[in-house]
Amino acid sequence: MSTNNILHPANGAPIIVPSQDMVLGLYYLSILNQNEPGEGMAFSDLGELHHALENKVVTLHSKIRGRFKSVDEEGKPYSKIYETTPGRLLIGELLPKHGKVTFDICNQEMTKKNISKMIDTVYRHCGQKDTVIFCDRIMQLGFAHACRAGISFGKDDMVIPDTKVKIVGDTEALVKEYEQQYNDGLITQGEKYNKVVDAWGKATEKVAEEMMARIKAVEFDEKTGRQKPMNSIYMMSHSGARGSPNQMRQLGGMRGLMAKPSGEIIETPIISNFKEGLTVNEYFNSTHGARKGLADTALKTANSGYLTRRLVDVAQDCIVTHVDCGTENGLTMTAIVDAGQVVASLGARILGRTALDDIDHPVTGERLVDAGKMILEPDVIEIEKAGIQSIRIRSALTCEIQTGVCGVCYGRDLARGTPVNLGEAVGVIAAQSIGEPGTQLTMRTFHLGGTATVVDQSFLEASYEGTVQIKNRNMLRNSDGNLVAMGRNMTVQILDERGVERSSQRVAYGSKLYVDEGDKVKRGQRLAEWDPYTRPMMTEVAGTVHFEDVVDGLSVLEATDESTGITKRQVIDWRSTPRGSDLKPAIVIKDASGNVAKLSRGGEARFLLSVDAILSVEPGTKVSQGDVLARSPLESAKTKDITGGLPRVAELFEARRPKDHAIIAEIDGTIRLGRDYKNKRRVIIEPAEDGVEPVEYLIPKGKPFHLQEGDYIEKGDYILDGNPAPHDILAIKGVEALASYLVNEIQEVYRLQGVVINDKHIEVIVRQMLQKVEITDAGDSQYIVGDNVDRIELDDANDRLIEEGKKPAYGDPVLLGITKASLQTPSFISAASFQETTKVLTEAAIAGKTDGLQGLKENVIVGRLIPAGTGGTMTQIRRIATARDELILEERRKGTGAAVATPMLQDMASENVPVAE
Repeated sequence: MSTNNILHPANGAPIIVPSQDMVLGLYYLSILNQNEPGEGMAFSDLGELHHALENKVVTLHSKIRGRFKSVDEEGKPYSKIYETTPGRLLIGELLPKHGKVTFDICNQEMTKKNISKMIDTVYRHCGQKDTVIFCDRIMQLGFAHACRAGISFGKDDMVIPDTKVKIVGDTEALVKEYEQQYNDGLITQGEKYNKVVDAWGKATEKVAEEMMARIKAVEFDEKTGRQKPMNSIYMMSHSGARGSPNQMRQLGGMRGLMAKPSGEIIETPIISNFKEGLTVNEYFNSTHGARKGLADTALKTANSGYLTRRLVDVAQDCIVTHVDCGTENGLTMTAIVDAGQVVASLGARILGRTALDDIDHPVTGERLVDAGKMILEPDVIEIEKAGIQSIRIRSALTCEIQTGVCGVCYGRDLARGTPVNLGEAVGVIAAQSIGEPGTQLTMRTFHLGGTATVVDQSFLEASYEGTVQIKNRNMLRNSDGNLVAMGRNMTVQILDERGVERSSQRVAYGSKLYVDEGDKVKRGQRLAEWDPYTRPMMTEVAGTVHFEDVVDGLSVLEATDESTGITKRQVIDWRSTPRGSDLKPAIVIKDASGNVAKLSRGGEARFLLSVDAILSVEPGTKVSQGDVLARSPLESAKTKDITGGLPRVAELFEARRPKDHAIIAEIDGTIRLGRDYKNKRRVIIEPAEDGVEPVEYLIPKGKPFHLQEGDYIEKGDYILDGNPAPHDILAIKGVEALASYLVNEIQEVYRLQGVVINDKHIEVIVRQMLQKVEITDAGDSQYIVGDNVDRIELDDANDRLIEEGKKPAYGDPVLLGITKASLQTPSFISAASFQETTKVLTEAAIAGKTDGLQGLKENVIVGRLIPAGTGGTMTQIRRIATARDELILEERRKGTGAAVATPMLQDMASENVPVAE
């Protein structure tokens, strides 16, 4: 029955939620207006209220005091007086009577979000039957009042702001100015384009804000003094029934900038809106966008369907097979913070998961949740109140069951709000939850240009109040008297009054710090700031600047900036000419006696320059500690295409190596630069510990490289910036770091589209991608080092070896993309029905494989009951029954064997046949 599906399996929020007309009706009911008839009246019960409404003594929106009757948590009736409106009391009348469901949940503006929260509360406390009946009744109420409200869509409801003409005029003047600057040769074509696009983008935003302000404005009738009715288009959009501020902007503001077929933005925007009507040119410019939308939708459906198919195929054999695996491993969960904003709170991420350790209150020490217990809604409220920063939870990724996952590691079944049942096909649910919103994701790769999208974070703010503590402190005061971060792994931590760490953030090399160890900070205070577009190279020692191999025309070019008349010297690729192949451009700091200055950690103060660096000093300049010698622009990294939407999700699940991927340090140690090759630079890490081999990396010379000889680097730090390859994260930082990287990156894409997916679904898929192990030590097994073996197969082989007293084999986990993982499942029937059928079958035949029929697919293909749900129980009963039958038969055989053997021996003896004793 449809009534069983109240919650969404992807995120656990209600799926039976009123939409469109019903939302509009309920929203209209809950509006509160000033100076309505009957304001300030008091009603003792709902009967009186209905009476007054019918006789028009009060309206639905009057401010009144009403008595609401319900039951408390013991089930005893009580009543309480609320400041509210008759409309809200009509909604309250339908609420089921329960101690936890108070009138407060509908004593507010009932937008779609709030209605969803209300249904969720009712479901959690009153159960399924009451919820379904309640939903049915609010549906009727919503429709009835949407009809009676008579909300219409008129052309005068679209308000064009009076300031539009002025804003457009100002922007046009600004654009003219940019054109003039370009014609005078002060700015380049690209800069002009970026500035113009940016100016129009801001103008569109401004017009939209003015329009929203006009539409939202509360106005009063001069004669009656009553509040004028709310704008109906605003009501539709604000309640969540239909439409978005973006669409309203196109109706009453200005349409704004459009894109060319190539994906570039056209410099001239569409100034008109749909109410004024478009000119022929504007109409022509906007046709492209509309067509592209239709073409994209068609392509998207196919792509999204294929992603779902691959996901289902890789995860189909992931079923809840046991109650608890008893593992001591798990994942550490923290809130996800992006540019100072919390995008996913800790509470939302741990709700419905199992705690790995006991969770205690950091101050009082009282137990909040026991280890192994599920974290429920009340617990989440307590945990967030206590200000706990991170919690370790059980996860499908770290579950130690061989086939499928166990119920405790998986946690709550999101579609029911209860612990997951045995036999639930969680793999398929995960695959469908991730694949289903695929059609809502965008298909395109974004071209980033100009300031429209490049809003980079360039500062750090305190997210809590407390005392500053600096880890790996390495700071200097430069000649301007500012504190500058000289360390590459400096962390600013904020401790509260009890000395508990509340936040910890890395500070980039070269940042300007406003605080030091022991300073008290308020929430929102600036801690540090840096230039997001360049990376500085600074000196640690004072002295005089000298250049080495800095030859004009060979390794540096002088370019004069025409607008300012300042010449800047930029390092160019010196290997492009035969004469320059042996050069090593560097800046050297010499002390008073003319010798090269020594750095504190040994080594000389010689700073090698990378291509594109801009020199900030001249030879002979006196510099003090912390002064900038050169800057490398990070601009190149910003104008690359950002893969977004569906292609990005597919790229992550297929575990592809990004084109220019980051190089990550494998060990802690100090940097040493080896002899360069023709177009590669050798970077060697000398390990900090003894007995570890140095690691060598080759880095293309054209890439901006920011480390210097003797810099200390930690395991997991980036030697070369870029997108990290998931395989490297797994090999260097381990499974937990890989899980958090993949989960965050995939969630990022869905979050942009406003789609909520629970982390556990992504974890289930990643678990399936980590089923293979690469042998690093073969022990006494028959494997060879470098073999790729199934995890389960290796565990079984090791158990046998340990029983025989031999040395087990060891291996590291290997990450496979979903397509590869599907083709390498232990079941060849499932793999053959996915892709490359002939290849899979011939290989299986040659290897003489057997299929244990563990997953769903292979059982469907051979026509058996699937091992999920009741089929799982049946399979288990069958397995136990077969084992029992075999035992009984064995016993019988033994019994009958003894009974037959004795007379036979006697016969043989009587006939003098020699009997072998």
